[in-house]
Amino acid sequence: MEMESHINPGPIYKSVLYDQDNHISSAIWNGQERGVLRCHEHTSMLEQWRLTPKQAELVEKAGFSYFRSIPTIVLDNSLISALVERWRRETNTFHLPVGEMTVTLEDVALILGLPIDGNPVIGVPVKTPHSVCEDLLGKAPKDLNGGMLKLNWLRECFSRCPDDAPVEEIERHTRAYLLYLVGCTIFSTTTGNKVSVTFLPLFEKFDEAGKYAWGAAALAFLYRALGNASLKSQGTISGSLTLLQCWSYYHLNIGQPKFNEEPNHSYFPFALRWKGRSTGSRSKTNIVAYRKALDSLQPSDVKWFPYKDFDYTVIPEGIKNKMILRTSKTMLICFGKAERHLPDRCLRQFGMPQPIPEDVQIWERKIPAVDQGVDLSKDMESGGKGKMRSEIREWLERRLHILEGEEGVDESTYMEWYENITRKFVGRPESLESEFQRIAAAMREIANIADSLLVEQMEFQDRKLLDEIKSTVHVCLTDVVGNSKNGRCKNAVKRKREGG
Repeated sequence: MEMESHINPGPIYKSVLYDQDNHISSAIWNGQERGVLRCHEHTSMLEQWRLTPKQAELVEKAGFSYFRSIPTIVLDNSLISALVERWRRETNTFHLPVGEMTVTLEDVALILGLPIDGNPVIGVPVKTPHSVCEDLLGKAPKDLNGGMLKLNWLRECFSRCPDDAPVEEIERHTRAYLLYLVGCTIFSTTTGNKVSVTFLPLFEKFDEAGKYAWGAAALAFLYRALGNASLKSQGTISGSLTLLQCWSYYHLNIGQPKFNEEPNHSYFPFALRWKGRSTGSRSKTNIVAYRKALDSLQPSDVKWFPYKDFDYTVIPEGIKNKMILRTSKTMLICFGKAERHLPDRCLRQFGMPQPIPEDVQIWERKIPAVDQGVDLSKDMESGGKGKMRSEIREWLERRLHILEGEEGVDESTYMEWYENITRKFVGRPESLESEFQRIAAAMREIANIADSLLVEQMEFQDRKLLDEIKSTVHVCLTDVVGNSKNGRCKNAVKRKREGG
């Protein structure tokens, strides 16, 4: 273990990752394994909802027609957990060996098909949660604790709208569906199978609901969830984990499922590429294997710009026309959550060279006024001069902060800077001695299995092969136990095959 004592996992300079001591990677490096996170996304019952054609029209008005077509995608909890270990809330990016990467507004628009432009998702003045439900759903549950509605109650009461229902009843059923939809996906919580009533008033008028930047709010919510889960004190994660997992599938050559058939690139949204995705069940790769893969990630394992060869004619004009916002350095807002969108740290994801980025300004992540139901819509209309001045103003001015690539950028300068400010390793690199011990244990197991076979019942050719296996294992064990140089075991196997 002498090798490990000389390794500095980083950061060497803590000006960027100033919260390293509270990050999960510090605990893992010190031998305190957290294990796999509990992942909260409750999409399995969505298919039980049956929408009438009129309901489908209202859902489209509200901006969720493409999003609702995404089926349940089985989550790889180990992959998600390993990605979280690389997330840094100081920069809202993954810190990987190749540089910083993140889930961007472009990813939300293309993977989920949600609008990334529009009004920020903020609260409106409401009465009590009970009265909101009575007004907009026509009924309210008895156990409306903390303003949280049980998803089961919504499904049991509203998943079947009669074909001959009056307009008011159709609208109530549709509001319930939309609340259920966001509550089990983009705004899923770690509190269990529940959704906040605060989202319900935003669906009162479906045309108005369609003017919100739901995709930006979903990304703010996911950033917050990733940041919370990256702390060593946490054991759960929520938010749009389907978005996170599909983002990883598109950008990283790690944990991607196998396809029964060649993927169809003409689907939209792009999450549909991964439906019915694998020949087997959920991934059996454990978190340690994913962690090692991320710790040793090579440039060849990364697709910085994975959508460039896709058929862009399948992308709806309403989404394509807003894609300029993909490089907006702005503030993402979802009620009381304010999170920075920092594409300047991940310009290679937009086909641009990466210079050393500007320092990240520390920002106020929680806006209590919104959580208390204060009406900030007037503040927004007034140009951001009220209680949420800076956050609202940043979003209102999102088009003024579109980034463009620089000329003459030397990325080697960036990487030299990056290696000093990043966390290089999450898991401790395996020492040569440990690797030898692991190989030796595996070889002994093979030898024991070979010795346990009944040679008398074998054909001559099978006995010959078994003798060859035993001889090869013996040579390998001799090399490994004798502390020979790395690679001689492989050479011994080669010599046996060649008859040398």
